[in-house]
Amino acid sequence: MVIFDRDGVLIVDHGYVAQIERLEWVSGAKKAVAELNAAGVAVIVATNQSGVARGLFDMEAVARFHEAMQADLALEHGRIDAFYVCPFHPDAVVEAYRCADHPDRKPNPGMINAALADFQVAPGRAIVIGDKPSDIAAARAAGVASALFTGGDLGDFIASQRLPWL
Repeated sequence: MVIFDRDGVLIVDHGYVAQIERLEWVSGAKKAVAELNAAGVAVIVATNQSGVARGLFDMEAVARFHEAMQADLALEHGRIDAFYVCPFHPDAVVEAYRCADHPDRKPNPGMINAALADFQVAPGRAIVIGDKPSDIAAARAAGVASALFTGGDLGDFIASQRLPWL
């Protein structure tokens, strides 16, 4: 199982992205997802979406954005097997999403633990690929390997990890 952060790893982080016209893939990301799918590896997204808590967009907009991602991936014979979204934030303006330390909000491991349980994957057969220290901390808290993606071609980056189960 490969668990990706979304913004800054699969797609370019333009800041609070939920508008389909702002969807821009990181180099090599669509091909990398399709190759993981072809290898029988579950591909998961675990993403903090504080824009929901900040009132910039709602969960329906996030779902439509993820549908657009899936449509793009389908053109490459790829798919995301599941999206785990945490809309909670300690400084939320939307009261329903205000939470000081939600268990799903990275660096907490809630989304990762849920993915492992839902797909019945042992932590030793998963990796989190993120672009922030909070992604790496969440992986560590879940007992999962991690890799910090700092840019470039995502497929090349995944290949450089030499994952024995790929």
